[in-house]
Amino acid sequence: MPKYSALMLAGDGIGPEVMREVKKVIAWFSQNTKVQIEIDEDLVGGASYDKHGTPLHDHTLEKAKNTDFILLGAVGAPKYDELPFEIKPERGLLKLRKELDLFANLRPAQCFDALADYSSLKKEFIAGLDIMIVRELTSGVYFGEPRGITVDEEGNRIGINTQRYTTHEIRRVARAAFELAKKRNNNVCSMEKANVMESGVLWREEVQHVHDEEYPEVQLSHMYADAGAMQLVRAPKQFDVIVTDNLFGDILSDAAAMLTGSLGMLPSASLGSPSKKGIPKALYEPVHGSAPDITGQGKANPSACILSFAMALKYSLDCTTEAAMLETAVQKTLAKGIRTPDLFQGQGKKPVSTSIMGDAIINELNILAC
Repeated sequence: MPKYSALMLAGDGIGPEVMREVKKVIAWFSQNTKVQIEIDEDLVGGASYDKHGTPLHDHTLEKAKNTDFILLGAVGAPKYDELPFEIKPERGLLKLRKELDLFANLRPAQCFDALADYSSLKKEFIAGLDIMIVRELTSGVYFGEPRGITVDEEGNRIGINTQRYTTHEIRRVARAAFELAKKRNNNVCSMEKANVMESGVLWREEVQHVHDEEYPEVQLSHMYADAGAMQLVRAPKQFDVIVTDNLFGDILSDAAAMLTGSLGMLPSASLGSPSKKGIPKALYEPVHGSAPDITGQGKANPSACILSFAMALKYSLDCTTEAAMLETAVQKTLAKGIRTPDLFQGQGKKPVSTSIMGDAIINELNILAC
C-alpha cells in the first residue's frame, strides 16, 4: 500500500492528551499492518494564537491543503474568551473547513452494547442505535452575508446573520447523504424548516430533486427540524441517515450525541471534494471539545479521537477492514469494563487514565491481530 500523509493538529485543552493516544494507535498500524502513515504536526486554535498571534497560520493552512487528511484534537479555552471574535481559537477550525471546502460533516451516533445503560433514555430505546447525521458545513447561517452587529438610528443594537444556500451547495451534500445511505440501510431523512424559511423550501425541493433524478432506489422522507429533534429523543432508532443544514445539523448532532451516553465516544469527519489522488479532502475530529475543566488531569476519554482515526481509515484510505478492526478493539475494551471517568459507574472497578485507556485499546488490537 502507498504511504499516506496526515497532519496532526492537537490544539487546546485535552486535545494534546487524546492525540497522544491516536499517535500510539497509528504507530501500531504502521508496525502491524500495511497501513503506512507519515505524520506531521502543527498548531491550531489557542496554541497557534499563543505562538503566532493567529488561530491558524498561513503555513499551517498550506500544510493542510497538501496532506491526505487532518486529525484535529480540540480548540478553545477560557483564557481566550476575551479575544476579538475574528481571532478566537474557533476561527482557526472554521477557516480550515472553509478554505478546504469541507462541506459534508459526518457525525455518527452509535451506541456500543457495553454503554447501552449510560444513555439518559431507556435501554430498549437506545440499544443498537446507529445513526449518521450529515451536516452541511461550509454555508448557511454561519457563513452567510451580511452579518455583524450594527446600531440603528434610535440607538438599538442589531445582530444580523444571513441564512443562505445555493442549489449547488444543497445538492452536493444531499448526494453525500444518499451515497452513505446506499452503504447502510438505504434510508435518508432530510430536515429543515420549510414551513417558515425560504431557505428551507429550497432545501426540501433540491434534496427531492437529487433523489428523484439520481437516487430513486433510496427511501427519502422530509421532516421539520424541530419535529426531528423531538423524534430523536422519542424513537431514535427510526433514523438511518439524516441530512440537514449547518445550523440545524449543529444542534441535532449534539442532541443525537448525548443519546449514546458520552461525548467522549463520538467521532466526526468533515469531507470535501476528491483531491488529485482521488481521495476526499478530509478533517477528522472528536466531538467533545477542549474540556478545560479536566485538562492535564489524565481523565479525558481518547476513544472519540481514536474512532475519528477509524473514520479516516474508512473514508480517506479506503481501509475498511482496518477501520472495523479498530472499532472492534474499542468495543471489546469497553465490554471488559475498562472506562475513563466519563463512563464510570462504579461496578467495583476504578476508572482508568487517558493513557491506560489507549493502551487497553492497543492490547485489544494485538489480540485481534493474532
